[in-house]
Amino acid sequence: MSKSDFGLYGLAVMGQNLVLNVESRGFQVSVYNRTTSVTDDFIAAHPGKKLVGAHTVEDFVQSLARPRKIHIMVKSTAVKDTDRDAVDAVIEQLIPLLDEDDIIIDGGNSFYQATERRDAYLATKGLRFIGAGVSGGEEGARKGPSIMPGGPASTWEVMKPIFESIAAKVDGEPCVIHIGPGGAGHYVKMIHNGIEYGDMQLICEAYNIFKHAGFTTDEMAAIFNEWNDGELQSYLIQITGKALEQIDPETGHSVVELIVDKAGQKGTGQWTLLNAAENAVVISTINAAVEARILSSKKKERVLASKELRGPAPTGALTMGDGITPWPKEILVQKVHDALYASKIISYAQGLDLIKTMSGKKNWDLDLGRIAAIWRGGCIIRARFLNFITDAYRSNPGLGNLMLDPYFKNILNGNQQSWREVVSLAMLNGIPVPAFSASLGYYDSYRAERLPANLLQAQRDFFGAHTYERVDKPEGEFFHTDWPEVIG
Repeated sequence: MSKSDFGLYGLAVMGQNLVLNVESRGFQVSVYNRTTSVTDDFIAAHPGKKLVGAHTVEDFVQSLARPRKIHIMVKSTAVKDTDRDAVDAVIEQLIPLLDEDDIIIDGGNSFYQATERRDAYLATKGLRFIGAGVSGGEEGARKGPSIMPGGPASTWEVMKPIFESIAAKVDGEPCVIHIGPGGAGHYVKMIHNGIEYGDMQLICEAYNIFKHAGFTTDEMAAIFNEWNDGELQSYLIQITGKALEQIDPETGHSVVELIVDKAGQKGTGQWTLLNAAENAVVISTINAAVEARILSSKKKERVLASKELRGPAPTGALTMGDGITPWPKEILVQKVHDALYASKIISYAQGLDLIKTMSGKKNWDLDLGRIAAIWRGGCIIRARFLNFITDAYRSNPGLGNLMLDPYFKNILNGNQQSWREVVSLAMLNGIPVPAFSASLGYYDSYRAERLPANLLQAQRDFFGAHTYERVDKPEGEFFHTDWPEVIG
């Protein structure tokens, strides 16, 4: 039998779909899973395909053509660069069986610093390593994901034919590029996931406003379906409409309304928050989204608090500032649309700002235009307006903030009044909109010529002699005031 072009270790659902994708592009694929029955069942389920099942790691490695290309799809649990997890265990299992210049690819959601450690370690063994973020879920893995590989450019060139063949395509362009060296691929995937957190929370807040306004589930499904035909078109808007349409056959009720309101998370959102704090970058929308998931998990506490803490008396419809006049549904739908679009721009702007900052710090030289381009297809955050983000950074690679691009500046300027009205409406009616309001707060802070940080600096100098600059003196000169003594 001829040697296989590609090997995959770990046949969970994502791994199986990725194998079928690679095989469908004309490559022979070897597969290995620790539970041999999983391997056997997978091979048996796909007769006639160019698949080779292996029962031992040794047979798996020997079935591959050199340089061997082994894609690991196992769960990573490392949350800092010193942690060792299942990915490290698999790597140690493979090392003695590999030859110089063989390639190991980690396609899971690994922490980027652990990826950099593994890259450096395998280089000492004469082996090559790629940390590749893969987005698109099960469907993307099978039909074409967005792939974010990091590592040496020379290794990318070896993997390029396979990665470009299996990636999603938009306007004929494959949704994969060489992101950058070391852990850049997994880093960009981490920020992708942070943006995804923000995007999902914003959509949920729009849904919650409609729910409090008395819209039926069918009405909400129709709204999201209509939005998906316009400028808000995206995978997440699309699946929201489809999810709201789904009826539970057992009860006849909406499936969404039967789901307990407790959200889970895998950790990449929290990693993004920590990285933003380390780099002094504001990602308030993503932060609000992560915190919203955490608060949702405190279901029992929230149920108790709902009986103890007061809010506006429910009226069955959302009212304007006078507390009496209800909002017409068609006007509310348009205003929420505008607020959602503006807030989504902020979520992406914050994530891209963090990528730009980290790129400079690590000398990765990341291309934000090309990164936005590969997010246009296959991945979870794919959306029509990523075409405009791609154009923004291609026309101005040094763009300071996405909000300042002419296209997005015009949208924000045009939508900001509706945005304010929606946030005010929610506040007056006791509807939590942490991501909407955090996005608006970021927008207003960023556009403010003067912020109250002058008082903050006075406070810092008062209690800690931290000094301050003056508006009437040259920048870079610092001063201290002998403040009066406070007693008591």
